Amino acid sequence: MKFNQWTLGLAAVGVVSLASVVQAEEAAKPSSVMTTLSSTMLSGYVDTSAQWNLGTGNLNNPKYAFNTPNKADGFNLNVVKLTLEKPADAADGWGAGYKTDLLFGPDANFFNTTSSGLGNTVGSDFGIKQAYVDLKAPIGNGLDVKLGVFDTIVGYEVFESGNNPNFTRSYGYTIEPTTHTGVLASYQVCDMLGFSAGIANTFGPVINSRAFPTANPFASGPKAESYKTYMGSASFTAPKDWGWVAGSTLYGGIINGFNAGSINGGKANQTSFYAGSTLNTPIQALKLGAAYDYAGVSKQPGVPNSGYANAASFYATYQVTEKMSLNGRAEWFTQSKSQAVTGLPSKVFALTGTLQYDLWKNVISRLEARWDHQADGTGRAYGESNVNTLVTDPLGGSRRNAYEIIANLVYKF
Repeated sequence: MKFNQWTLGLAAVGVVSLASVVQAEEAAKPSSVMTTLSSTMLSGYVDTSAQWNLGTGNLNNPKYAFNTPNKADGFNLNVVKLTLEKPADAADGWGAGYKTDLLFGPDANFFNTTSSGLGNTVGSDFGIKQAYVDLKAPIGNGLDVKLGVFDTIVGYEVFESGNNPNFTRSYGYTIEPTTHTGVLASYQVCDMLGFSAGIANTFGPVINSRAFPTANPFASGPKAESYKTYMGSASFTAPKDWGWVAGSTLYGGIINGFNAGSINGGKANQTSFYAGSTLNTPIQALKLGAAYDYAGVSKQPGVPNSGYANAASFYATYQVTEKMSLNGRAEWFTQSKSQAVTGLPSKVFALTGTLQYDLWKNVISRLEARWDHQADGTGRAYGESNVNTLVTDPLGGSRRNAYEIIANLVYKF
């Protein structure tokens, strides 16, 4: 170790010892653990709401994702999310990082990633949304590889309600897979074009689960080796020299694998397809969006009939001022009657309107109105399986109509 002349002079007259100087300098150096922690970022949010179901209240509850009777006509803590993340250094060709998303609260139960597979049943109010190692490889423009638990590659909307145009989820989001345990590789060919491909254990969110389909109708048990789920996607972004269209995006993704238990109580091979686009317009404050989701199962052992479900959604966002925006969504959902893929009504039309005004710093504040109409033409009451059931709603004829008014506050940190 080298010492400066001032330190050597003090040591010569006995004011300090070289041993103490060495110890002090070694203590001042950050350890490898401290260095790693200093580059880790902590972020997250707290999501709350107040919900009023007009008319029949929680007896008339639309079955879109995360909407339960317990949220009707009252105040709600939806979810708390904590994110620990160390991004891989883009300047380092072999950079490495990690990301962990932890969920707390009622919505964590229905995300259902608990590795025991009992998160939804036990109601632990805890979930692991993502937890993966992020690796960079200097291949071409740079290859990004995630290994662990990661978000699904399909969908216009995401789990984080504050990142969506509307607070409530669409039926398209409801029929999509949410997360996978596996490996996902992404490559950006250029500013306009990107691809991703991956392999996961299953379609479902349960961490470390396996899919063991039955070999044939006469087999006494499952196959010895588990099936895997395969996925791929492509994205296109309009370049800057395309005028007002610049920055618009087009995205498509497909996932095929074995669903271990959500197909009408059975097990089946399932394919999910998604295509979506966000379009800038000549009116700078106005953006439009469209999304299509499809989920289908084929006729196979344990599933006597093939079936499908699809959802089309259309979005519009108008930025009135820097702090105020208006967001609208219209959607149409249908599924085959021969095979109830999702447990939802066979046909639903829904309209959602959201006023967002960011009055407080770091807070998203929204007021939302939503109308869901079960339009299968059977006379069935909304959410009921008995076609002869028809309950009068003082605000809308029959229970085929559901009305909700929701206030939403999200604090991001």
